[in-house]
Amino acid sequence: MTDEIVIGVAIAIPEPYGDDLTRWRKDLGDPLAAAIPPHVTLLPPTPVLRTQLPAIREHLQSAAVSLRPFTMRLRGTGTFRPVSPVVFVQVAEGIAACEKIESRVRSGILERELTFNYHPHVTVAHHLEDDALDRAFDTLSDYEATFRVSSFELFEHGGDGVWRPVVSFALNGVSEESEA
Repeated sequence: MTDEIVIGVAIAIPEPYGDDLTRWRKDLGDPLAAAIPPHVTLLPPTPVLRTQLPAIREHLQSAAVSLRPFTMRLRGTGTFRPVSPVVFVQVAEGIAACEKIESRVRSGILERELTFNYHPHVTVAHHLEDDALDRAFDTLSDYEATFRVSSFELFEHGGDGVWRPVVSFALNGVSEESEA
């Protein structure tokens, strides 16, 4: 067993929306559909030492404890083309909350530079031919889902190439409704 693993931190898309987006990704021919659960990334794939996991979990718990649950709405599609061959479902509501969580997560022991500026989204097609990316963009242009986000997850990248959630961190801050 190697001392280094690859982790990521993300907001998992709940059911039934997660299954729907996985099915769409499979139908569009994305070979990673079964390996990557639908999510909004908070920390991209990051190599760490196994010995760092307790401190990382402590850091993530500390980040979660003061953050509030929020409503996320996914609506329509977007793309990073021509910079990157990606089509995604857009986060239409909850962007500021995602940015706040991402900032807290990607600090301290998990501080790292990003290749691109943070942009919350849910990938539905990646590294496919242009016609498949066009089909994804058009097919899901009317997609919409609204749900409550009350946690984020630590994922590990398995030796089989599958990303699996290993720990969930509850957003324990004062809820939006009780601040009104």
